[in-house]
Amino acid sequence: MTDSIVMNGVVMGVVATVAMDVWAQLLRALAGVPAPNWAMVGRWVAHMPRGQLVHDDIGAAAPVPGELAIGWLFHYAVGIVYGVALAVIMGPAWLATPTFIPAWIFAVLTVGFGWFVLHPGMGLGWAASKTPNPWRARGLGLAAHTVFGVGLWLGALL
Repeated sequence: MTDSIVMNGVVMGVVATVAMDVWAQLLRALAGVPAPNWAMVGRWVAHMPRGQLVHDDIGAAAPVPGELAIGWLFHYAVGIVYGVALAVIMGPAWLATPTFIPAWIFAVLTVGFGWFVLHPGMGLGWAASKTPNPWRARGLGLAAHTVFGVGLWLGALL
């Protein structure tokens, strides 16, 4: 694995994560959809070293100093890991002339982490099954990850 593949992946991950965040802010401003609560993600992450991987309700878990910053850092770290993973999987030939479909497919597959690790870990159930409107949450997740895929592709074009 060459340094340029990793650096391309880092750029892809950052651009994709920023695209996802811009999308969330547009949804908040135009449709009133609440933005992700990265403090709760940070709380979940911060409880992991203490042996607490799954919560009934992350909101009821003990608050952690710096949880908002931890959540944002985790969000961007995961985006970068995904960008590097796609760059490594696709390799130099794809990076030389990136196409959208592989980035989109990869990004849609990454929604599985949220559905099958993050959501259950935070007490939201598999694929947000314990939320008031699971299908809305799933649809918003797929839309956000589609935007993430656009960002991966745009980052690769850079």
